[in-house]
Amino acid sequence: MQADDILEGKKVLVVDDEPDVLETIEDMLSMCLIDSAPSFETAKKFLDKNTYDLCIFDIMGVNGYELLRIATQKGIPVLMLTAHALSPDNLVRSIKEGAHSYVPKDKLPEISVYVRDILEEQEKGEGKKGRWFARLKPFFDKQFGEGWKEKDRAFWKDFESRVIVTKEDVEKIL
Repeated sequence: MQADDILEGKKVLVVDDEPDVLETIEDMLSMCLIDSAPSFETAKKFLDKNTYDLCIFDIMGVNGYELLRIATQKGIPVLMLTAHALSPDNLVRSIKEGAHSYVPKDKLPEISVYVRDILEEQEKGEGKKGRWFARLKPFFDKQFGEGWKEKDRAFWKDFESRVIVTKEDVEKIL
């Protein structure tokens, strides 16, 4: 199976108030069928009218948490993509509220990897394995500093106990 097969023809909603981010994601996921929205209002109309395989939401500027609520109620997996809301608190909130992953915009060049992970987990009925977190943990450790998980110790103990990274996953990560 070619690497992009799982992405081919998938219907994805991308919501961000930065036109360059929307354009970049459209280019990087050109094998997908993309609807892009620069605002909460436009995104809500798309969610009311269409079905999606996956959504990518910015947090700030587009009311990303409300969009997350709407999408998760519809059973649509969501990748939260953020720059301004990059913090341990927003990471925890995103996961608690149902996001499948939380990806910093610094990692935008790798967006197809994170989208592919979610779609593969969905296709295999694996739920939320957390490969994204295994990939991003070194970034978060560096970005947030030592002890960044202490504030939400119970959450992290539970979350990390559910992260399943197989030998095949490690090979994909490397």
